[in-house]
Amino acid sequence: MEFLNKLILLVNDFIWTYILIAMLIVIGFYFTFRTKFVQFTNIKEMFKLLGEGTSSKDKSKNEVSSFQAFCIGTASRVGTGNLAGVASAIAIGGPGAVFWMWLIALIGSASAFIESTLAQIYKVKDGDSFRGGPAYYMEKGLKKKWMGITFSVLIIMCFGFAFNSVQSNTIAAAFNSTFNANKLIIGIILTVLTLLIIFGGVNRIAKISSVLVPIMAVAYIVIALFIIVINFNKIPSLFITIFENAFGIKQVVGGGIGAALLQGIKRGLFSNEAGMGSAPNAAATATVSHPAKQGLIQTLGVFTDTLIICTSTAFIILLSGAPLDGSVKGIELTQMALVSQVGPWGGTFISICILLFAFSSIIGNYYYGETNIQFITENKVVLYGYRILVAAMVLFGSIASMDLVWNIADVFMGLMAILNLIAIVLLGKIAIKALQDYTAQKKAGKNPVFYASSIPELGDEVEEWREDEKEAIA
Repeated sequence: MEFLNKLILLVNDFIWTYILIAMLIVIGFYFTFRTKFVQFTNIKEMFKLLGEGTSSKDKSKNEVSSFQAFCIGTASRVGTGNLAGVASAIAIGGPGAVFWMWLIALIGSASAFIESTLAQIYKVKDGDSFRGGPAYYMEKGLKKKWMGITFSVLIIMCFGFAFNSVQSNTIAAAFNSTFNANKLIIGIILTVLTLLIIFGGVNRIAKISSVLVPIMAVAYIVIALFIIVINFNKIPSLFITIFENAFGIKQVVGGGIGAALLQGIKRGLFSNEAGMGSAPNAAATATVSHPAKQGLIQTLGVFTDTLIICTSTAFIILLSGAPLDGSVKGIELTQMALVSQVGPWGGTFISICILLFAFSSIIGNYYYGETNIQFITENKVVLYGYRILVAAMVLFGSIASMDLVWNIADVFMGLMAILNLIAIVLLGKIAIKALQDYTAQKKAGKNPVFYASSIPELGDEVEEWREDEKEAIA
């Protein structure tokens, strides 16, 4: 097992150090400029759109609203990365990792807009709702089915299996640390609950996510705000520490900037998923009148995840004085930090939070795998087999080594992100034209409605935006 972990770590370091970090930063800046800073200039519009329900005149009970799609995406984003991942990044990379986490969220959110808008444009009908994502726009937009299948396999391995192992591993570690609970028993309970929910389909996933995500996020943010208020006099020095560790002379000499940058971007991407190609699978499920609407909503999800929830965890840890020498990391570090601020009940609170955060992520992660299984084959036996394997990986993760499951997740996450980033660069002009169409209609005082004919390059591959114009307006 130790040899396997070292081998995975070797592959992992090569992918991230020499390929992915440069791609994320360069492509993030590229789309930020090409979209005229869409992630900053449309923040008010994002919140307005979040309140919109389904735009269909039929409003079938099986439709997924833009808010529910946002919650599926956020359920997957908001999880272990926010509590355990941030703690690990700080423990390994130091406080400077927080700055790089912020940066990748700010510039990566432009990539998130592009990928989610593309997912809406190239989505396909799935009964009364929709499905889509990178595999679909790779096939339809790039005419490369092989690329879509490769991506589908990667996301199934990454989200359905590796990431779900990370989530169950963190839940089991938190309950073992707080209540001395047996990890295997926790794993069995999680596995049973997972099976009960995933056999209910996407609509059950959407409904559960839309309830769990807001509750757990608000509760956690309130606690973080309380800790910030009682430590208000330390906030200026906290920011100085973060920036000093991100760019300071000591870090240059000791190689600390590299560690901070690598850990900040790794854990930031694990948490907010901007450009990775996962959230578009949720974005495609929404019923909206214009693809750019869901692109903007999913961009807001990146900000919610990193700038609010990840920052909350970082501040709790850095204000607590908990050891940052690597002797304690992961969820145990977050628990230790909170206990030092609010007393023994803090450990219990984190355990409950991580249960809700991580379990909602298991649900969202499962759905990403399901929609990509359907891209490859409609065979129900394969889908049921996938569900059983997901449950098995939840059980495996609860008893496996923390380092092993995180490293496996990083490898698949890296490969998946590389493939998706290539696709969105090649198709980016389509999403940018959709944004221009949206902006023009807004300036004209309209509620934007999209027609495939407004972008001639779309050809015949777009299925869902070709309604008769008069009927659509009616």
